[in-house]
Amino acid sequence: MTGGYEHISDDPQHTLAYLWPVVVALIPASPNRIMDLGCGNGAFASKLAGLGHTVVGCDESESGIAIARQRADGAVYLCRSVYAETPGEFVGQFDVVVSLETIEHLYFPGLLVQRAKEMLRANGTLIISTPYHGYLKNLVLALTGGMDRHFNALSDHGHIKFFSKRTLRVLLLEAGFQGVRFSGCGRVPLLWKSIVASCKKPGA
Repeated sequence: MTGGYEHISDDPQHTLAYLWPVVVALIPASPNRIMDLGCGNGAFASKLAGLGHTVVGCDESESGIAIARQRADGAVYLCRSVYAETPGEFVGQFDVVVSLETIEHLYFPGLLVQRAKEMLRANGTLIISTPYHGYLKNLVLALTGGMDRHFNALSDHGHIKFFSKRTLRVLLLEAGFQGVRFSGCGRVPLLWKSIVASCKKPGA
């Protein structure tokens, strides 16, 4: 997910305060077997492990995984791309797959969704968060002169996909997921910082 990103500490990302509580509330009561796709430095995976879940986190950032492995939190951390072919031992083995603030960095977001589906058990839950984009928010950004800052073209890395509820729903439904639901978090409704999509892999 974040091969170009260097992680220099184990501090949680800035999304902790507004995003994590929403995601945790969508996860069934422990214990679950959870995959964190694009886990970065493992901060959220560690949080899930502390709640009693069995957690595997993966990210292609070597610095992030090195930090995650120092946590001694019982989670397993793997340095691998979210695009990588699903190992046989992971196929159909997870109750929940989470991927937070990752999909917007990917050239091929459908591959992340497909890998998640392969890893989930029948009736398993996929939870994805991404920065929110919608007409009103984009209008406010334009009127307040915030477009250049928000869609920063000068960064060597950053967001390359900009999802609305509609486009993320289409992506998930086309992959075969069912019951797509959204939660907004951060700021006020329709100006959210992020949206969280949750959906189910169909049963056998």
